[in-house]
Amino acid sequence: MTSRFEPTFESLRTYAAPEWFRDAKFGIWSHWGPQSVPMFGDWYARNMYVEGTPQYEYHRRHYGHPSKFGYKDICALWKAERFDPDALMEKYRRAGARYFMAQATHHDHFFNYDSAVNRMNSVKVGPHKDILALWQAAAQKNGMPFGLSEHLGASFSWWRVNKGCDKYGPYAGVPYDGCDPAWQDFYHANQEHYEQDPGGCAPWYTQNKQYHDYWLRCVTEMIERFHPDLLYTDGALPFGECQKDDPSDQDPGVYACGLQAVARLYNASIDRYGENRAVYLQKDRRPEIYSVGVLDIEKSQLPGIMPEPWHTDTCIGNWFYDVHYPYKRPDQIIEMLVDIISKNGVMLLNILQRPDGTIDEDAEFILDKIGEWFAVCGEAVYGTRPWRVFSEGDTFVRIEGFREDKTDWTPSDIRFVQKDGAVYAFLMGARGGETLALRSFRDQEIRGVELLGCGPVPFRKEFGVLLVSLPERLPAFCANALKIV
Repeated sequence: MTSRFEPTFESLRTYAAPEWFRDAKFGIWSHWGPQSVPMFGDWYARNMYVEGTPQYEYHRRHYGHPSKFGYKDICALWKAERFDPDALMEKYRRAGARYFMAQATHHDHFFNYDSAVNRMNSVKVGPHKDILALWQAAAQKNGMPFGLSEHLGASFSWWRVNKGCDKYGPYAGVPYDGCDPAWQDFYHANQEHYEQDPGGCAPWYTQNKQYHDYWLRCVTEMIERFHPDLLYTDGALPFGECQKDDPSDQDPGVYACGLQAVARLYNASIDRYGENRAVYLQKDRRPEIYSVGVLDIEKSQLPGIMPEPWHTDTCIGNWFYDVHYPYKRPDQIIEMLVDIISKNGVMLLNILQRPDGTIDEDAEFILDKIGEWFAVCGEAVYGTRPWRVFSEGDTFVRIEGFREDKTDWTPSDIRFVQKDGAVYAFLMGARGGETLALRSFRDQEIRGVELLGCGPVPFRKEFGVLLVSLPERLPAFCANALKIV
């Protein structure tokens, strides 16, 4: 049996990502909970308490003032009455996903499972269903590793705004329902953060030690109940601050809760399988921190090949269902995936659900098109590894915070991966009927070239350049793949 991990950086830095994760490449996420109810996008639970925001204005006029109808009342409206995890999971697998992650809790402190720690959970309130248990059963039925996302670390300071009141209008000075002592266990006794910074940029992580203990108790419950194959923390390893350039500026003790949780996750996997098959995802980009697991980058990526696997999470639209927000097109999603895997990355895609648990026809269309592409090009995705270079061409994905623009590829833009002695070249901007010039095979003997979904295609080498003649009609609607041996 593999040696067990201690809750220290020294021990956890011996971690290596399991092969299943390196092979899977593409997963789907259910970022879903009570904040889906208003169908008004991400951070609703916070912004409904921030006077003047669009979500506040909508909440007041649609549900009532947050002193009378607060977030706890939104939670009671969430019913998930048409939630069919088996049908959705089968659809996600057909679309190409090879792992699945479900939201255990967002910053709103509502738990999507039958928690003994938090009374505000999906079994006792709202749907009266153990959402995570249902998702996990569906994932296991489809042979897909199952992960949990926890966004709880920031909740204590993030939700300080529920202690406020309006500054203007008929409810000026009337406290929001977050001030009600009967609901302090849900809304947090976080007055310290409101008093310091009522509506601004408080630290992402509180240094309230009592809350640190509570976070660890909650995450321990998640691990022990579900034995997840992945655990995602929305932020840095708790409770450090990833904004600081020099980790030596922080007391190593601030990471104690996070280190204990990660060690528990890995050791639970060792107890079950005889080796660690679990993955911990967090967002601090410093190698001395992310080496305890796998680096996750939200709605962005990296400029080149990383020596170890990394992960990115993105969504088809907003993070929670939002009737105002446009969706990405399937070709953009696929091109993002290809660029990411060429750099040793893995991509997780959030498919938005309505409050009743269904997905809309636009999401259905996206999944169908992605599945259509995988049926042609999946061989060039699953189980691949980076090649000696990841690209040819002058076009690169724009990397700027949370910005995800559609890239304007040209016919000379190529992305590479390799598997079992073959190199796969994704044609990011090529058109049918063209002769493609690839310059990365100068010193490599080429025995054959195949266009996936089509078959062998003519090729020749001139002055070290590999020239490939493409048929008039390409089999995939974007990012066609050549298999070069």
